[in-house]
Amino acid sequence: MSCSLIATAKRPADAAVTPPGVSFAEARAEGLAPVTVAYERRGTGEPLLLLHGLGHHRKAWERVVPLLAQEYETIAIDLPGFGQSPDLDPAVPRDLETAVAWLEAVLAELNVYRPQVAGHSLGGLIGLRMAQAGLARSVTALAPAGFWTSAERWYAYAVLNAARHASRLMPEAAVARLALSAAGRAALTGTLYGHPDLCPAEETLAALKTLRNSQAFTATLRAGRVPNLFAGDVPGVPVTIAWGTRDRLLPPRQAARAKAMIPAARLVPLPGCGHVPMSDAPELVARVIRDATAATSQA
Repeated sequence: MSCSLIATAKRPADAAVTPPGVSFAEARAEGLAPVTVAYERRGTGEPLLLLHGLGHHRKAWERVVPLLAQEYETIAIDLPGFGQSPDLDPAVPRDLETAVAWLEAVLAELNVYRPQVAGHSLGGLIGLRMAQAGLARSVTALAPAGFWTSAERWYAYAVLNAARHASRLMPEAAVARLALSAAGRAALTGTLYGHPDLCPAEETLAALKTLRNSQAFTATLRAGRVPNLFAGDVPGVPVTIAWGTRDRLLPPRQAARAKAMIPAARLVPLPGCGHVPMSDAPELVARVIRDATAATSQA
């Protein structure tokens, strides 16, 4: 893939109100309209790209990053249409091949080439496709999307749509009150988290706000309806597939299908974790990522 790059690290007009540490990169892959992403770089060492799931944002990795920042330069991005990243231009397709093309352009804009990649759900699927395209040194995929049956996909979509609908219907004040108690957090996010009662209130509120406001939510779901969303092996790149044993959105049996498609992949169960293990067990997730990247050193 070739790409031409434009206008580095732009900040929007309301930059004065953006959280500290947030930057914006704009890049153009050949034949595509420009893509702008919000990102945070922290730590020192080998670059580690962190990709979030559908309806989430870069802050999904917030409790994992401090555990890795002394060994890696972490680069957590908001995918287009999620978090603080503007949505894709309507002319930009939402297929995986195009996502890999604009990601390559964004990484080149950041002077990052073939990083280690860790991705969750949608981000895990994108990470695996990046590896197939030769853009990743290793991939740690946490409950990657795309290894479902049609019935499992329908169920996952129904759960996600219901969660988004509920987040948009409930008054923000009511959500904030519920988030103050462990029981309330379990009611709000129990389908996605293995231990929602342990998730800090501010993290729960930020996640629900992002789900409610995600511009790309519906279009991304629509793009995921294509058959054989992921196909083929990932030769020559160390792949770790990690799955929460209490994942109620994408059942852990899907890990066996990922293993069948990528025979050399290392399967790692995440005991007690739900669909968002970065919140349920950040120390465990950090350790799994370290082990996965160590395979590249051994290679």
